[in-house]
Amino acid sequence: MILLGIDIGSSSIKVNLMDEEKGTSLAGASYPPKEMEIISPQSDWAEQDPEVWMNNLFRALEMIKTKVGSRFNEIGAIGITYQMHGLVAIDKDGKLIRNSIIWCDSRAVGIGEKAFAELGEEFCLSHLLNSPGNFTASKLRWIKLFEPENFARIYKIMLPGDYIAYRLTGEITTTESGLSEGIFWDFKRNDVSDELLAYYGFDRNILPTVVKTFSEQGRVSAEMAAKLGIKAGTPVSYRAGDQPNNAFSLNVMEPGEIAATAGTSGVVYGVTNKKEYDHQSRVNTFLHVNNTLQNPRLGILMCLNSTGILNSWIKNQFMGEEISYEKMNEIASKASPGSAGLLVFPFGNGAERIIQNKNIGASFHNMNFNIHNRSHTLRAMQEGIVFALNYGIEIMKGVGLEINVAKAGMTNMFLSNVFRETFADVSGARIELYNTDGAEGAARGAGLGIKYYTSTKEAFSKLALIKMVQPKRNDQLLQAYQTWKEKLATLTDLSKI
Repeated sequence: MILLGIDIGSSSIKVNLMDEEKGTSLAGASYPPKEMEIISPQSDWAEQDPEVWMNNLFRALEMIKTKVGSRFNEIGAIGITYQMHGLVAIDKDGKLIRNSIIWCDSRAVGIGEKAFAELGEEFCLSHLLNSPGNFTASKLRWIKLFEPENFARIYKIMLPGDYIAYRLTGEITTTESGLSEGIFWDFKRNDVSDELLAYYGFDRNILPTVVKTFSEQGRVSAEMAAKLGIKAGTPVSYRAGDQPNNAFSLNVMEPGEIAATAGTSGVVYGVTNKKEYDHQSRVNTFLHVNNTLQNPRLGILMCLNSTGILNSWIKNQFMGEEISYEKMNEIASKASPGSAGLLVFPFGNGAERIIQNKNIGASFHNMNFNIHNRSHTLRAMQEGIVFALNYGIEIMKGVGLEINVAKAGMTNMFLSNVFRETFADVSGARIELYNTDGAEGAARGAGLGIKYYTSTKEAFSKLALIKMVQPKRNDQLLQAYQTWKEKLATLTDLSKI
């Protein structure tokens, strides 16, 4: 038997086949080769056609089928991970009513802000652990207000991963973790929030049936099995949003552990057992994949919009094609920690939640033409990204997160010695780097969902640690971070943490 992991992103659809006995990946594939289209009927709107997701899934599966041949028929379970916070709506015949409003769409920001004020900040933060913000519930309210004909036709709403599971199995389901990411979940009552539904004017029946994250959530229909080339009745047995799943993929399951990603944007996702919240909503809290009533596990998430995008901007504008990212990392390593006082603030990709949705732009400070060179500039850029991520981590610590170890994929910014050592030294966490991805994690989740793996420990027994970085005391770097925070306070008019 092999396990299939499906990752529904906004850029591409990724699939991975895992040999469950060896605990290693057999093959992976991604489609399309260029990023999927994001439809923007108006400024700040972002939509995608879920049928495009399905068509690209079929293409990716055809690609992987050519790599493994007859072994494709051995698929015994399917796991799904997906872009969070999207909204898919279907009618009573199971047909799509409109395009999906996806995670980066901003049309419902004002609706969420109004709900936060009228439901009451204390209620929203203590019960929902978040502002309704621009999340799925607020997107649905937008349809009710501005597309009443479409709203009247809605039979069920789903998150992107729920829709893929529905297309595979015919079952309309979701998870508690998914409901929490849509801001439908009352953390005090451990149930759907009746107050939020009433305020927004939603009937509870509009929500799908709730299933457990690790469980048999439905079986592949005969029609879909014939189209995919797998056995009818194959169970879909795991489902999670991309950030909880990224943490799961790295075996981040217990308090004290965090998962970090440093691609175009940077995300830190930490696990806690405390139902706490940030009074300024600078970080968000959701149910983690292994949450239970007896052993609460919540994920606290912070996002930095500008991470790898700053690195690529520097490369494209000033380095030229002849200088690779690897060479840039080498050049950065020639400067000493603290970059001789040069400070970089990586906030050039829109409003940042960790600085209260301010958009202050990116900036360099203390540049001295007689001292600073290319090495200082590249190192300061990487340090500035780490400082911004750690600023968010300190907010997360303020809502009960403990950090002992940070796990990440050995990719993107974590390929840089400067970046990962700075991350360890500033955060005080041990850094562990692995070779895995979200689709592979979803495949492992499928194995847990059908109880092929009897425990998380067994599921991850073959996950190989590539590199470990221990934190060390670096007073020069810590002083640079303190100076960076003091300057940030003047740039944003915010008080220091």
